[in-house]
Amino acid sequence: MNNIKIAFFDIDGTLIDMNRKIISEKMVYTLKELQRNNILICIATGRTPLELPDFQGVEFDAFLTFNGSYCYNKQQKIFCNPIPKKDVYQIIENASGIHRPVLIATLDRLAANGKDQDLADYIAFAKLELEVAEDFWEVAKEKDVYQIMLGCRESDYAKVQEHVQNAKIAAWWDRAVDVIPATGGKGVGIGKILEHYHLKKEEAIAFGDGDNDIEMLKAVGLGIAMENGSEKLKAAADKICGHVAEDGIYHYCMEQGWI
Repeated sequence: MNNIKIAFFDIDGTLIDMNRKIISEKMVYTLKELQRNNILICIATGRTPLELPDFQGVEFDAFLTFNGSYCYNKQQKIFCNPIPKKDVYQIIENASGIHRPVLIATLDRLAANGKDQDLADYIAFAKLELEVAEDFWEVAKEKDVYQIMLGCRESDYAKVQEHVQNAKIAAWWDRAVDVIPATGGKGVGIGKILEHYHLKKEEAIAFGDGDNDIEMLKAVGLGIAMENGSEKLKAAADKICGHVAEDGIYHYCMEQGWI
């Protein structure tokens, strides 16, 4: 594929080694060289716009956040898809039923109704500290909620989704989940961004490492899983590149002649 015009990247476990928690110099070089070679670069993450890290002077062309529920570039909003209020309230109730606090995410707020270790460790990946919001219910009622985060295990998924009609779980970690609109997902977000830039699926590549990246890899012409990625993702991928800790994306892009 030599006609690549856009590249999508997950963050945690893809651009950033989750043990080192920083982006490597080679990865920064890769991103800048892709742009220099007229390839658009786009973040595709479950993180909120508030949680996006600084990538040492790299200016991304577009951002796919909340697992695809809010996509934008510096000029404008590209796609907006919040969770219906009825389902927001139901998920909060379901989480309470399994004795789990939740963290709701809006465009400008993260508001939690309690704390537990799984949820605290989950948002620590973004170098954030979990704090209980006194105005939690005010935020839940008055603002659009794009994502709900809570600690749980796969055995809890059915209870979390009980009586929920228009939201679904997007999970990449075994101790917590993101709940997003049922009509969302990284694949949907990529489709909206490709449409915005008048690009074809065959002109796009994507790199990811988690189960929530499966839709993303299927939405592009060439979906590439990290060596450190989940087994489900690697089974769904077109190609597998090296480990994030060994600058797998840098070496793969070099081999393909993209940088």
